[in-house]
Amino acid sequence: MNFRGFSIPLLSLVLFLTLLQGLPLLAETPEEKGLRIAQLNESKNDGFKGEYAEMVMVLINAHGDKVERKMTTKTRETNDDGDQSISVFLWPADVKGTKMLTWTHKDDDDDQWLYMPALKRVKRISSRNKSGAFMGSEFAYEDLGSQEVEKYHHKFIEETTLDGREIWKMERVPTSKKSGYSKQITYVDKEYHQPLRIEYFDRKGDLMKIATFRDYREMGDFWRVHEIDMDNVQTKKRSIITWSTREIGKKYSEYDFESDSLVN
Repeated sequence: MNFRGFSIPLLSLVLFLTLLQGLPLLAETPEEKGLRIAQLNESKNDGFKGEYAEMVMVLINAHGDKVERKMTTKTRETNDDGDQSISVFLWPADVKGTKMLTWTHKDDDDDQWLYMPALKRVKRISSRNKSGAFMGSEFAYEDLGSQEVEKYHHKFIEETTLDGREIWKMERVPTSKKSGYSKQITYVDKEYHQPLRIEYFDRKGDLMKIATFRDYREMGDFWRVHEIDMDNVQTKKRSIITWSTREIGKKYSEYDFESDSLVN
């Protein structure tokens, strides 16, 4: 007997091979699936070349008092390593001209430099200080670089929803012993391939802070967040970054991201 051109033995073989092809995915460990999803998300965000952004960062203390700071950021995508970025504070006067340069690496600790105009010199940030607060905010220095897949051990938890969006819930553990976090729980949007929420746990394993990512906008082939709310549940302090401008596809030279360029 034939079934639309297939003999019964041949049809059985086709069905067997189809099922066999699906076995590796069915047999994935949570760690393997977590790594595969993390690599997928990273690949979906490759190719933007460069980005320019203007934003406002608001610091809110435990009493609700606010301090506002304006800044710009340039980001350069590299071919063989992590992204490079430079942030410049424009306002208020006490931080105006302060610059921070970050070279993110896939396998090694990031390189970071801070230029303080009052001192007129560039200070290299020690990898031991990555967990320190960036300019008094709830964002740590290690939060500011690109989140390369190789910097974490990944583990898939579940597929679920958050605020009506389909997401992957994942755990990632920093590979660096100098990290200020024992682990992070990420809620990654399946369409944006970007996080909607990240929960950060301190070295003791206690929940330290929660980042909420809002107002994603489609920019060509990419989705970009326009507000991040970092809420420190231990200190009751918050820091909110809001983007007014984001432009991708920018072209920058390597010199723009050299530490010597910070003094110019």
